[in-house]
Amino acid sequence: MSKVVLITGGSSGIGKSIGEFLIEKNFTVYGTSRNPDKYKDSRFPILALDVKDNNTIVNTVNTIIEKEDKLDVVINNAGAGITGPIEEIPEEEIKNNFDTNFFGPINVIKAVLPQMRKQQSGLIINITSIAGYMGLPYRGIYSASKGALELLTEAFRMELKGFNINMTNVAPGDFATNIAAGRYHAPLLEDSPYKKSYGNTLSLMDEHVDNGSNPNIMAQAVYKIINTNNPKVHYKVGEFMQKFSIVLKRILPDKVYEKLLMNHYKL
Repeated sequence: MSKVVLITGGSSGIGKSIGEFLIEKNFTVYGTSRNPDKYKDSRFPILALDVKDNNTIVNTVNTIIEKEDKLDVVINNAGAGITGPIEEIPEEEIKNNFDTNFFGPINVIKAVLPQMRKQQSGLIINITSIAGYMGLPYRGIYSASKGALELLTEAFRMELKGFNINMTNVAPGDFATNIAAGRYHAPLLEDSPYKKSYGNTLSLMDEHVDNGSNPNIMAQAVYKIINTNNPKVHYKVGEFMQKFSIVLKRILPDKVYEKLLMNHYKL
């Protein structure tokens, strides 16, 4: 029997690429979107789910289980970008980002664990970000929310070992997706003390996404993880220098690494 996979945020970008790759490998795939009617031409079913609304999470998970009688793999892919000087980002937007990138995945995990415990098997893959390994200027909230999910996974996977349920992180670098269009940008204020440096950094970030890797690379990585008996705690997928930046952070003195980042962002 084919494995049943749930991908949150499966209507576009990385989630869509993963879903299309997995159906080619004969998996049964369900994606989600807040507006599933917009994706009627999807190659796999797109169900209604908003990670900030726990009722939609529970309803969608139950719908899949009732239909398939199992749920083998859950990919927490839904996420939101956010940029801006931390001082100038409204508190509401900070909370909104954590609701999407951190609390949302927690609630998805809570919804699927009873079924996975019942079947004594399961794999949960949390899509984080290489940005979650370091505090990046003008991406501090995003780094924090993704970094929090990384640490949560480390703890969660130990709690789940006794139930034969695996959990892992996959941290992508920059991929050519529409994430830049959907993220919250704190406005460039004329009287802001951050106007010049934030504006320069914003242009650099958009350039990185526009020149990002093909999201099919992420799909191949996820497929390989699904077929791994004992997944690692952390995976990084992206350009060599993006992955190497994590190694540098581990071995360089903090201030040296900070200087490298500031030079990179021309600060």
